[in-house]
Amino acid sequence: MVIQRDDYLNQLISKQGNGLIKVITGIRRCGKSYLLFHLFVSYLKKQGVKDDHILQMSFDTYENEIYQDPAVFYPYIRGKIKDDQRYYILLDEVQLLKDFEAVLNSFSRLPNVDLYVTGSNAKFLSHDVITEFRGRGDEIHMYPLTFKEYMSAYDGDQYSGWTNYALYGGLPLILSYPTPSEKIAFLKNIYTETYLRDILERNKIRNKAELEELLFILSSSIGSLTSPAKLSKSFQSIKNKTISVNTIKRYIDYFKDSFLVDSAIRYDIKGKKYIDTPSKYYFTDMGIRNAMLNFRQNEESHTMENIIFNELKARGYAVDVGVVTWNAKNSSGANVRKQYEIDFVCNFGSKRYYIQSAFDVPNEQKKEQEQRSLLMIPDGFKKIIITKDALAPLYNEDGILSMNIFDFLLNKNSLDF
Repeated sequence: MVIQRDDYLNQLISKQGNGLIKVITGIRRCGKSYLLFHLFVSYLKKQGVKDDHILQMSFDTYENEIYQDPAVFYPYIRGKIKDDQRYYILLDEVQLLKDFEAVLNSFSRLPNVDLYVTGSNAKFLSHDVITEFRGRGDEIHMYPLTFKEYMSAYDGDQYSGWTNYALYGGLPLILSYPTPSEKIAFLKNIYTETYLRDILERNKIRNKAELEELLFILSSSIGSLTSPAKLSKSFQSIKNKTISVNTIKRYIDYFKDSFLVDSAIRYDIKGKKYIDTPSKYYFTDMGIRNAMLNFRQNEESHTMENIIFNELKARGYAVDVGVVTWNAKNSSGANVRKQYEIDFVCNFGSKRYYIQSAFDVPNEQKKEQEQRSLLMIPDGFKKIIITKDALAPLYNEDGILSMNIFDFLLNKNSLDF
């Protein structure tokens, strides 16, 4: 099964020969190795690059275990560079190479070497990865399959595709399992044996149950505003456990560093400033999130919001939660300040979009409710409502664009309709 990841491949192509170490990051099993060793190598060969100028190494195989020693690996690769033509060095699971930072920095200084690496443990995938290479790193961040990529390999229509994508997520391997039981077993195993183990081992966490409980709470509240202080109170009231705010902050940072979880910070649109807390948390892959909860909580409205968030991030947008404060009068005539929330404020260069996620808009009251926050925004950037039941992209008299989830997901330029 060949799944094209053209956006990421084009990023690699555009960065060829830039003198930097191309570092492919992303949640484990999202397709980094496939991108590098299959799609990119195929491209290089089509461009006429000779096989002996493409030097590949996967450090997680038994036969290559000896090369985890830099005293063995460095002279081995160095001895294969025999002329002044460009050599492409492609390394997978490079975190298994001891002192990999120093080794990579040495190779990057050779004038005819173009270096590409991936890694899959939490240490390598931390947000500090670029600084590890002392300013010589160039990151390509990879996400699980978008819905459009998923549908390119899915055997069925977009409606059944949506059901499966929302339930089992977008890790490419999920498409190779034919039955629900096999998909579930794969996701549960990769959660416990890969993601959770990475976080526990890297950060030397002794209280596994405490960390998992926090993950479960975040999994159950995707798209809801929360904060470490609120989560600490939840532990006390629901679990009858005491866990400090600082510990929760640290655990959340571990989840984010491993790319398991991402966050959207509140942004005051009128005041043009960020509000530190509370924030919203979303999962990079819905299949992993659902596996954590044993596939018990599948509220489609929350799932759709999470998928929209992931799609926007995969398209390169900076995504925040919007807040608009407005003066109004209450029932007794007193002045009050009301806050209206916009699900997503999306920025890319000079472009900005305000987006509401509304699973369904069955009546005028619901329509008015979804539009109210958007109408309070005091600027002219595009305002969009994404629903499951809209028939086609349509502007109303207030200039608000409504579109259905499939139009949004299947067209990369959908926000510019």
